[in-house]
Amino acid sequence: MCIVQNRIIRTLLLLLVMPIALSVQAQDLPPLTHGISLLKTPFPAPELKYQDMDEELVDLVGLRGKTVVVNFWATWCPPCRREMGSLERLYQAVADKGVEVLAVNIGEDEDTVFSFLGTVEPSPTFPILFDKDADSMDKWAVKVLPTTYIVSKTGKVTYRVVGGREFDHPELIETILSLQQSADK
Repeated sequence: MCIVQNRIIRTLLLLLVMPIALSVQAQDLPPLTHGISLLKTPFPAPELKYQDMDEELVDLVGLRGKTVVVNFWATWCPPCRREMGSLERLYQAVADKGVEVLAVNIGEDEDTVFSFLGTVEPSPTFPILFDKDADSMDKWAVKVLPTTYIVSKTGKVTYRVVGGREFDHPELIETILSLQQSADK
């Protein structure tokens, strides 16, 4: 009962914040950074299994052997909106090197997401997953959006990123690729 109430409260808060967040203009926001945090103790990635925009089920377990960038986002979140193009450029730079990008939309319907994605340049070609009930926020300990985790090819959450980033920055791409090339992680 308490978990359901927490999800309802969290969803209501997101809906209350949405109009305020949408009113913030990009020029009022600080620039995105490219730093990420290495976790002192990597931990096994929680379950992540949702439908994508083509209604295909995507399961993180099926991506074992690849480094996976898991981004939690929403269309009403200004830094989420700003970083989406850089996630696509990251994906284009690393997709053929054993790295996957997954963007998990929190609590929104397909029409809202599709409308937003039509404004993103370059348009995302990586999987966009729909977590309509926002239950991944508890499983993955997501406190704010955007939050991104980098999962090693062995299925361990190794890096955490809280807040918007320039995911196509050369240093960040190098960090992600070095994780994929590492035999130990």
